[in-house]
Amino acid sequence: MTSSPKSGLSAAISHPAYSMLSRAHSPDTADRIFTDKIKNKPLLLQPTTSDGRALRRQLRLRKKEYHIRKRKPRPLSAKEKRRLKLLSMNKEEIKYDIYQRLHELWKGYMLEVLGYVKDGEVVASSVQKEVTGQSHGSLLASADFHGAEFQVVRSGDLGKVGIKGIVVRDTKFTFVVVTPKDEVKTLPKKDTVFRYEIPLPFETDQKDHEPRRLVMELHGNQIEFRPADRANRKFKWKGMDNV
Repeated sequence: MTSSPKSGLSAAISHPAYSMLSRAHSPDTADRIFTDKIKNKPLLLQPTTSDGRALRRQLRLRKKEYHIRKRKPRPLSAKEKRRLKLLSMNKEEIKYDIYQRLHELWKGYMLEVLGYVKDGEVVASSVQKEVTGQSHGSLLASADFHGAEFQVVRSGDLGKVGIKGIVVRDTKFTFVVVTPKDEVKTLPKKDTVFRYEIPLPFETDQKDHEPRRLVMELHGNQIEFRPADRANRKFKWKGMDNV
């Protein structure tokens, strides 16, 4: 049994969508839009399931996908860093002269940290300033030492004493330096005392007519932190055992 075109037309006229189309378009246009867009358009239905286990699994997978999409990327492990050679230095980069320019920038940075220089100009009130452990110790401990020129003056490993070089990498437990002989040395912070100097921009030695220098000693046991963690850390003045 087949339906006649007349019965199909009557069914279309009774459809609520056809009545709305007929108000905005001519009868021919309304018939064409209804046939193409509504009558012959497939209706896709998502199959329902009565299996509670499958439904719970689907919800669990959606929740897991959401958390994976929103969470922060996992940092690389030490093994992955070695595989990608992120910690290795090329031979052409191991040049002491290259890092001397970084050392000059670091000296200017330290003068700003200590308050001797501001906006590139010497602060007049800082001429008679004294730098002590109690007044500037926390600033010195939280400073960034990339570019500093360290010399090991005391160490639990006697073979490290006397090594001098510019810091090119500051990790949680070590300083990596490039020596004047264009060699890379890894210096442990534990049980090691480092000495470094900061030339002052205005004071001169009357004998040699050279800038006076602030000579500092840094105890590695007290700064076994990553530079990013050390920058926001509040250091307290306290006694410590000599190495």
